[in-house]
Amino acid sequence: METVRLTVGQAIVKFLDNQFVEFDGKIEKFVGGVIGIFGHGVVVGLGEALAAPGHGLTFIQAKNEQGAGHVAIGYAKQNNRRKIMAVTSSIGPGALNMVTAAGTATVNHIPALFLPGDVFADRQPDPVLQQLEVPHDYTISANDAFKPVSRYFDRITRPEQIMTALIHAMSVLTDPAQAGAVTIALPQDVQGEAYDYPVEFFEKRVHHIERRPPTMAQVSRIVDLIKAAQKPYIICGGGVRYSEAGRALADFCEKFGIPFGETQAGKGCIPWDHPCNLSGIGVTGSLAANRLAKEADLIIGAGTRFGDFTTCSKWLFQNPSAKFVSINVSPFDAYKMNAEPIIADAKLTLQAVGRKLGTAAYRAQWGEAIAKAREDWKREVDALYNQEDPKGLSQIRVIGELNDVLLPKNAIVVSGSGSIPSDMQRTWRTRVPGTYHMEYGFSCMGYEIAATLGCKFAEPERECVAIVGDGAYTMLHTELLTAVQERKKIIVVVCDNSGFQCIDNLQNSQGIVHFANEWKARDPKTGLLTGEQVPVDFAKNAESWGALGLRACNIEEFRKAMRRALRAKGPVVIHTRVSPKSMTQGYESWWRVGTAEVSSNPEVAKAAQEMKEELTKARKF
Repeated sequence: METVRLTVGQAIVKFLDNQFVEFDGKIEKFVGGVIGIFGHGVVVGLGEALAAPGHGLTFIQAKNEQGAGHVAIGYAKQNNRRKIMAVTSSIGPGALNMVTAAGTATVNHIPALFLPGDVFADRQPDPVLQQLEVPHDYTISANDAFKPVSRYFDRITRPEQIMTALIHAMSVLTDPAQAGAVTIALPQDVQGEAYDYPVEFFEKRVHHIERRPPTMAQVSRIVDLIKAAQKPYIICGGGVRYSEAGRALADFCEKFGIPFGETQAGKGCIPWDHPCNLSGIGVTGSLAANRLAKEADLIIGAGTRFGDFTTCSKWLFQNPSAKFVSINVSPFDAYKMNAEPIIADAKLTLQAVGRKLGTAAYRAQWGEAIAKAREDWKREVDALYNQEDPKGLSQIRVIGELNDVLLPKNAIVVSGSGSIPSDMQRTWRTRVPGTYHMEYGFSCMGYEIAATLGCKFAEPERECVAIVGDGAYTMLHTELLTAVQERKKIIVVVCDNSGFQCIDNLQNSQGIVHFANEWKARDPKTGLLTGEQVPVDFAKNAESWGALGLRACNIEEFRKAMRRALRAKGPVVIHTRVSPKSMTQGYESWWRVGTAEVSSNPEVAKAAQEMKEELTKARKF
């Protein structure tokens, strides 16, 4: 057997450089590069291998390890999970910074490979710099924090172990049902150890992403349930996006007169003007989608995990006779809501059900309800997009200007936390599939700017725009410097409403007056955060990173700034001052939160009682 002597770091690089995926007959290189920050725990091992010539992996220097992970997630998501970046860091704090990003990847079923440095396997120099020592279990390192947020975890203590570890890693990363974070911890001494690896281990390897077809029995069960229903309803989830089932779903719904609502992950698979598209569904859904969902007697989840924001904490579906079907490649997700589980590819399932149902000449009994709901909602969105706020510029007006006036139709818009994704899910009119990019499974503040850069790496010819609140911007904006360094133009629209206003709204709705969610200085007289407004200049901050900083306080200034941003060659931040409370509110939705059952505040007690009453309307499982 022919062998080649390599260090562990060199073997990892050589292996990753030769991984490919095949989907629907198209073969693509799987690992587009590596992003990370070199500390002492990784720089002379894996770093040495990346620095050496002879491989095709581009290294991107991040500025924050969590940001690096979010760049990789944005890249993989925008590539529909068929390309990834590996992410690396030093041991200790660098690795722990990546844990949040690993959780984001796993919750959203986005493949991401994390390669954190680890403590010395031979233990000779212990305790080393940045080592976490746990007296009751010396095998634990900081990297054990990755275990609950990873789909697969391994720690390499011998050079030959990397072969089985990397193959297992690829099996998870390329499996639609299992995709998420994969973590391989690399002790810093082992990274530099050499081994005679079989040459065949580094040969081109093609991983086939297979579509799992439904069985004929499964198809028959769905058809029977639809035929027995008068008002079926489909929820378009992320699985529709990743199986590229948008056209199949659009044709299915149009043929049989079935409406559909969109989750955050599923939104944008089908253009907004499709006659069956009711826009977002759930807590942050539209009036059209939520009203019809309440009447539905059969709910078909297509690639959704039925999260609480989609189901309104299992409250939304008010028809007592409603039944559920779940089409999902993940068995764990397919069984939620006590649904009839169809563990299969969304596209193949919709096509097979459509063929069989077509022979029965079936038509849902919604009558004119779909068209009326769509028209009513269109008028509402038109009004929101042209909203004049006497207090200043409204957040929803900014979104409307971007959507209907300023941005090219194929621009990619990115967000991930706060009230902006709520406004977007309800109102954004997607015209080109694959341009709506939200992270709302983990709703991770700080995802937005880094992920936008990831989108730009994935699709460099498109405008990539982060729409981000001031709270999320302050959480993590350091990858602006990476964008400058890489000469990647991204546009960041900061909607500054002076604080965490989304959570302030939640407090207010539960009887709590403003408490620690606004940018207010501490009042020396009261000791509370109720003093003067703390001024922040996000444009200046952007300029300090080398980006173009612009400002807008009204609609004309915003239009001017945005047009300049579109002409710019490098990264741009538009500091846009918007009025607090100028976001959209819920449309016939409900969300269960842990309101205090006992309180000296009568408004809180009232909210708790209302919560109990609404809970009686929710499904139990």
